Amino acid sequence: MLEIIKQRCEYKENPVGIDCVKPRISWQLRSDERSVIQAAYWIEVAEDASFENKLWDSGKVESDQSIHVELIGFNIVSCKRYHYRIKGWDTKGAESSWSEGAYWETGILDVSEWKAKWISAPEQVIAADSEQCPIVRTSFGVGRKVRQARIYATALGLYELELNGKRVGDSYFTPGWTSYRNRLQVQTYDVTDFLREGDNVLGAWLGNGWYKGNLAWEGNKALYGDRLALFVQMTISYEDGSEVTVVSDETWKAAASPILMSEIYHGETYDARLELADWSSIGFDDESWKSVELVEQSLDILISQENDPVRKIEEIRTIALFRTPLDETVIDMGQNMVGWLRFTAQGEPGQEVQIHHAEVLDKEGNFYTDNIRSAKQTIRYVLKGQGRETYEPRFTFQGFRYVRLIGFGDSVRLEDFTGVVLHTDMVSTGSFQCSDPLINQLQHNIEWGLKGNFLDVPTDCPQRDERLGWTGDAQMFIRTAGYLKNVAPFFTKWSRDLKADQREDGGVPFVIPHVLDGNSYSSAAWGDAAVICPWTIYLCYGDKRILEEQYESMQAWVAYIRSQGDNEYLWNTGFHFGDWLGLDSKPDTYIGATDRDYIATAFYAYSVSLLRKSAAIIGKPDDAKAYGELYERIVTAFTEEFVTPSGRLSVSTQTAQVLGLMFGLLEGKAKERAVAKLMELLEESKFHLTTGFVGTPYLNLVLSNNGQHAAALKLLFQQDYPSWLYQVTKGATTIWEHWDGIKEDGSFWSKDMNSFNHYAYGAIGDWLYRVVAGIDTDEEQVGYKRISIRPQLGEGLAWADGRLETMYGEIRSFWKKSDAGAIELQVSIPPNTTAKIILPDAKLESVTEDGLLLDQVTGIASAEQAATGVQLTAGSGNYHFNWQI
Repeated sequence: MLEIIKQRCEYKENPVGIDCVKPRISWQLRSDERSVIQAAYWIEVAEDASFENKLWDSGKVESDQSIHVELIGFNIVSCKRYHYRIKGWDTKGAESSWSEGAYWETGILDVSEWKAKWISAPEQVIAADSEQCPIVRTSFGVGRKVRQARIYATALGLYELELNGKRVGDSYFTPGWTSYRNRLQVQTYDVTDFLREGDNVLGAWLGNGWYKGNLAWEGNKALYGDRLALFVQMTISYEDGSEVTVVSDETWKAAASPILMSEIYHGETYDARLELADWSSIGFDDESWKSVELVEQSLDILISQENDPVRKIEEIRTIALFRTPLDETVIDMGQNMVGWLRFTAQGEPGQEVQIHHAEVLDKEGNFYTDNIRSAKQTIRYVLKGQGRETYEPRFTFQGFRYVRLIGFGDSVRLEDFTGVVLHTDMVSTGSFQCSDPLINQLQHNIEWGLKGNFLDVPTDCPQRDERLGWTGDAQMFIRTAGYLKNVAPFFTKWSRDLKADQREDGGVPFVIPHVLDGNSYSSAAWGDAAVICPWTIYLCYGDKRILEEQYESMQAWVAYIRSQGDNEYLWNTGFHFGDWLGLDSKPDTYIGATDRDYIATAFYAYSVSLLRKSAAIIGKPDDAKAYGELYERIVTAFTEEFVTPSGRLSVSTQTAQVLGLMFGLLEGKAKERAVAKLMELLEESKFHLTTGFVGTPYLNLVLSNNGQHAAALKLLFQQDYPSWLYQVTKGATTIWEHWDGIKEDGSFWSKDMNSFNHYAYGAIGDWLYRVVAGIDTDEEQVGYKRISIRPQLGEGLAWADGRLETMYGEIRSFWKKSDAGAIELQVSIPPNTTAKIILPDAKLESVTEDGLLLDQVTGIASAEQAATGVQLTAGSGNYHFNWQI
């Protein structure tokens, strides 16, 4: 039986408020047959869920495309819900019934449709030098039965809406962080059920956030603007067909809120005695409130919400309450997390309680905050003294495992404290487990590193006075992230910000959004995020549009590199971070020993190679040819500069060998010598890595791809410093910034730069999925349309189980081996895809699938003996292979 399931529009299930003028539809097929390939589809778009009034009809289209299908010739309008459904056929003649109805709803598409005005609290409410947060409100009438109501809202700063006393929506840190001077997101809310006939009240809290608050270092503040402002437009549609609009304008009123201070880095101070009960409800007397002021702000920067919003994702119960040697009261959450603490306290009016946040304890067991630098990460709450009071912040987040309590007295109860985890609400897609519990903890740490640092932008760390979208970290980790979550909307939005903040000469800022000084641009491996990130999204999700959108940005970056120095084929000028935090660095420097011009030229070649492929994919053959020629010249110049006539790399570091091999810059004797040199260097270090941010993501991939998988496993299993598992043995629950963030004796690496939640080295997750579990996509049919299942087995693991929910459905690769050499491999291939499967070290005549020899198995299109084992071509379905080695 053939079914159409999991319909999505622009990656999302029933999105409301999108502004994509050419929305794309994706779906999955479900069947109990093997080797199912879609032969045709039919899409209908209608006014309502009955599908009686059709707006667009594809008719039967003969195609196997089931992701990112554009509705050719269909024109959309603002603020309208479109219902769609899909029917499909497979190549065996099976026909599905119509899918369940789904929908997407547009936001405001044209700037001329905005009627709202930007409003701000006047200085008589919030003085210019005050840290207090304002609240604003208005009342309006609803005269008859409402059919639907939508709010379109954004702010300069952060905002939170209330309507008739209830919070609107479940998103946090809205409108998110973008390149505010160029792009500002608008959120859409369905508030139909909030309204009542008669009087209604709409209100909002405003906070500094990234717009006006402290950001980056040296006390920088108000980098985008020094005045908070709200922009709201509500459309109420009545059952009789009429429509009214409620907007932010000069009729609104403002007052000071109980939030006396709110900063991303520093926390929040809240005085409950200043609460205005029911201030966003009918019947509240706002006579003493002051009229808002109008402020000027261009509407041209407004865009609809692009990525998934930040939400409360889960809650964590505390695991321990203890007194430190310094006699401080501390709570252990058991997990280094990002979000905030919801707590309940009781006391006298005016009594203040404080909550301080830290990631680790020092070696004496005391609360340690030196590594968060100037970030205070402190919640101060002043009680109103009316029984038990529960509080959680609004406009700040903390990175922490440990919480220090001040002012709570001696009767602290663990059940009064709950950790609330917040991050961008991406769909979970991957899981990896294996027979080694330490590796499983490493995988846990990788995922929690993502959770902690994917809060609207891909930050480097979530706790200290930084929390910035470092481009290098993002491109190093994006492939791993693509296994763990659906990060396509997340990186699409971030890539657009990169393009917006890119300099006219093509230079790329170190961080996106760009908030550093004018010289913070264009390091190799960091700026290459302009090319690597769009390419990786294309690779993982089959999304050609992101290449089309970002193509000019990708070109500009390559043109920038090409214009540097007096040799357009080598990059040997300018500042570069190099192999950041490489363990082979010289004393008193963070930069590894690998020559920076070597790294820069290697990444130059890599970006040009990806740009060449991108040009061909989006139909620019002349560009593809030109970039192909440029690539060849770069490789020639690289060889002349860094490879001796005998084939030896002139840069003898682990990272140098890794980059040359990973980026395909070495052939023949040079390739052989680089592999041998890498093995020599590993033997010298007793199979410990010396690589930094640049080399580490590729190290194990290079080893496994060049016949040295045993060495890759040996690196993985190391438990002493430096290694991935060293952190695990030290109790880490996230990935650290430094291999020895906590040293063997319990002391710390440094005070100034020592994050314990820093996802970059978690890029080993890519290798765990792609090599150990063996799940990859074929570059010729991306997005896992054609799947590669090629697990590499080895000493130290008895089994591994990888799962990945792709745009087509779930892939699974589970293998297990016995001491007697029996191998079992379970594989799941989703409908409308095919797979190339390698059964490692298998003999064709001895392999069975569910008890049958391969020539008897339905779904196996071909099977042949190869040097590495048995190579199969298979259609969709679940397979269970067994063989003996």
